[in-house]
Amino acid sequence: MASVAKHIMMPKAATPLPAPNVDFYELAETLPAEEQAVLKQVRTFMETMVAPIITKYWVEDAFPFELLPAIKELNIGGVGWKGYGCRGGSGLLAGLVAMEMARFDASISTFSAVHSGLAMGSIYLGGSEEQKQKWLPPMARLEKIGCFGLTEPLTGSGASRGLTTTAKREGNTWIINGQKKWIGNAPWCDVSVIWARDPADDQVKGFIVENKTTPGFKVEKIQNKIALKVVQNGLITMENCRIPEENRLQEDKSFRDTARVLKMTRYMVAWEATGCAMGAYENALKYAQERLQFGKPIGSFQLVQDLIAKMLANITASQCLVVRTAQLEAEGKLTDAHAALAKAFCTAKCRETVAWARELLGGNGIVADYNVARFFADAEALYSYEGTYQMQNMIVGKAVTGLSAFV
Repeated sequence: MASVAKHIMMPKAATPLPAPNVDFYELAETLPAEEQAVLKQVRTFMETMVAPIITKYWVEDAFPFELLPAIKELNIGGVGWKGYGCRGGSGLLAGLVAMEMARFDASISTFSAVHSGLAMGSIYLGGSEEQKQKWLPPMARLEKIGCFGLTEPLTGSGASRGLTTTAKREGNTWIINGQKKWIGNAPWCDVSVIWARDPADDQVKGFIVENKTTPGFKVEKIQNKIALKVVQNGLITMENCRIPEENRLQEDKSFRDTARVLKMTRYMVAWEATGCAMGAYENALKYAQERLQFGKPIGSFQLVQDLIAKMLANITASQCLVVRTAQLEAEGKLTDAHAALAKAFCTAKCRETVAWARELLGGNGIVADYNVARFFADAEALYSYEGTYQMQNMIVGKAVTGLSAFV
């Protein structure tokens, strides 16, 4: 974490102040020793290689491609997925890895989640054995990077019924036409999982598209974002893209199969949001310990301590919730409503927490050099993607009332 400017630093105290402890209830200790070692490796990478440079890339709206070799060495491609060269490990480890990455930068965490969770997860859950054997090992090694093409320019929350991208079959070939928007990793990745509607049966099907060798497949980078600026999002346009039947996800027959992937990744966003809040809190707490006002650190003021305690409470509640979702997933009990509640709650609490962190820094809270502004802005994207707050609440509402509010 970057230190605050020298002119506001408190002189060194005789007794050192406690370092920020954002795992207040020691939830990481619930991992077995070998998984704790993986998490520590990720933390060290993020702290030593990502944290010192990420603000520069965030400001420049660019991705740090020079970090890819080191990310490969972490060997976390496909964390949580078993076999096919994937990292494996528990769902709890996968969540804690996402949270640890987002604690330093939500964009790097999102890059990893899009690749390992959405793209690899689509093939893992919906692909044939042959497709898994072909695609997952190189993706696990990060030799091929993936993205997930569901959202469209005019279709977000209504994707289950409103997809306009079509896939028409001609013999052993599918002809795909349409657009996808806000697709993370799309401007530079190798493989896209594209969801399109088959007019023959009006069902949504998934396709593995090789971006760089498929005629008619074009990607335009989305410019001028204010959140998750390091993630490169694209507008994909497909004009008569010819995709072989062997690249259709063989086990996916309808949007219900797409939703299986979304359930898994939706609660992973809850982990990311929790990590984002952790990062803002850590930076704000260190600032409060060092920033002098009226001759003493602002962290000694009652109202500042009230903000700090409320931030930590939000984070701890979110951590406990997502750990329980990992337990439910491991037991085969995780439902769409469980995932939706986690995503809605954690992203809302993240939004509240980063706003308090920005408030604590005063004017410095809007300057990227102090880091909190980056977490503050990135929280807005986490709040919206993988289904809006209101859509998640309707999923929960339907589950607990037995009545659908969807139209």
